[in-house]
Amino acid sequence: MSAATYDAIVVGSGISGGWAVKELTAKGLRTIVLEAGRPIDPNVDYVEHVRPFALRYRGMGDKSRIDRYQPIQKQCGACNEYSGKFFVNDLDNPYSTPEDKPFSWIRGRQVGGRSIMWGRCVFRWSDQDFTANARDGVGVDWPIRYADMAPWWSHVERFVGVQGRREGLPQLHDGEFLEPWPMNVAEQQAREVLLQKFNGERLITNMRLAVLSEDHLGRAKCHLCGHCERGCITRSYFSSLNATLPVAQATGRLTLRPFSIVHSVIFDPRTRRAKGVRVVDANTRQMFEVYARIVFLNASALESARILLNSATPEFPTGLGNSSGELGHNVMDHIMGGGATATLPWARDRRELGNRPDAIYVPRFRNVKDKHPDFVRGYGFEGRASRQGWQRGMHMDGFGPGFKQSLIGDLGPWQMTLYGFGEMLPKHENRIEIDPHLVDAWGIPALRITVAYGENEKKLLDDMVVSATEMFEAMGATDISPIKDDNPPGLVIHEMGTARMGRDPKTSVLNAHNQMWDVPNVFMTDGACMASTANQNPSITYMALTARAVDFAVGAINRHEL
Repeated sequence: MSAATYDAIVVGSGISGGWAVKELTAKGLRTIVLEAGRPIDPNVDYVEHVRPFALRYRGMGDKSRIDRYQPIQKQCGACNEYSGKFFVNDLDNPYSTPEDKPFSWIRGRQVGGRSIMWGRCVFRWSDQDFTANARDGVGVDWPIRYADMAPWWSHVERFVGVQGRREGLPQLHDGEFLEPWPMNVAEQQAREVLLQKFNGERLITNMRLAVLSEDHLGRAKCHLCGHCERGCITRSYFSSLNATLPVAQATGRLTLRPFSIVHSVIFDPRTRRAKGVRVVDANTRQMFEVYARIVFLNASALESARILLNSATPEFPTGLGNSSGELGHNVMDHIMGGGATATLPWARDRRELGNRPDAIYVPRFRNVKDKHPDFVRGYGFEGRASRQGWQRGMHMDGFGPGFKQSLIGDLGPWQMTLYGFGEMLPKHENRIEIDPHLVDAWGIPALRITVAYGENEKKLLDDMVVSATEMFEAMGATDISPIKDDNPPGLVIHEMGTARMGRDPKTSVLNAHNQMWDVPNVFMTDGACMASTANQNPSITYMALTARAVDFAVGAINRHEL
């Protein structure tokens, strides 16, 4: 196969890759996006309106097949009979871990990547998050601050469509919001109680969500079917497939090539630039090359770093662009699993209709004003309040109209869950490397992942239980049940940090513009670039970093620097 040449190569079509191609094509660059997985046909693959009785296993799935082919992916609740096709086959995509350090790598290989089944939570950071490493003496200082990112978050939010409530919080900045869905009566009352009991320091607000609460840029308002991870035929939630890729395709400057697994980056030692990438055709297993002036690696944090580790040269024997020795190190995720559930004593005469694709959020309150004696950084809570529904009949005896009416007529009390998500500190020893004995189904060397939570994360988890219980007690709740799940790293699906940004090429892989120090025409704007995690969901930050990096890269081309 003869090599093709473009202005730009983008590796991966997920959240950040979609934004890369949207911005690159808008600025006039002929761009190819190389996607490892298959194309998606929304008319066939989106199944949000399919009822359980229409499925062979009534939505429960073929347990024996899932256990065999997706033993890791099934740990994610969205990997089921409806949506399991959006998650990888674990046998084809192996990796290794030490026996005492499990890591759950949840992946999606198709056009749109994990943007098809992501959680859609979108939060800005604050300067408190960008300065945390320097303040705590952990990792490296971010080379950017809130002011650098604010216009790019705004740029992204105006396109994405983010519903949210303005709160004026210094630790969680407001953005460009659409009107939020109203909280239900129990959530609103819980908000009022916490505001009073904790003097405004603990706040229940709307989840900031990339699901449309009104028609927006040709995409329809959400119709509250409630199964976002199955796809969205109305394009009401943001994904690459629903939003950025169509805009890029409309320019006429995008080439989308599925079934294209990037093996490595081609480095020219004479120019100290990347010439392009080597690609394995997923169907034919043949390798070919694609050339371009610039390369954006957006395959996800671990995959993008894997590509560079497999791109070793005599000049960079431990991975392309790894003069710092930090490539593959500082792997982070969030930590989740602490919190509580409880029964609320309110509004037994009220119920809500529809499946609102929203939740409540308690922004970080630890280490905001006062320093906690036991740990640094903090966490937030996600959750919602609901009344018991008809689904409880799955575990009850009964049959016929009378039984059905009993399920509808008495829904039981309001119940609420608060589930914590906290920050993970960067550590050099949390790393990925090439496993010398393991390859994937296409013969590409696979990863060995060595990652574990530290003491600070475990203390955050303990405190989640304490503070959630405190809040329910303040509400006058009953039947308070603590939650403390032992989840492995990776399962939050916020892996990041393998090629961190920094101020010094001796201690980082990327500069302030997501540009590799050692190979300046290669950019990384997925989770690989992150120097810390904050405690917020990271996807909108990847999007904003991508738009910002594209602007810099195209400017550098126009200045004849690349």
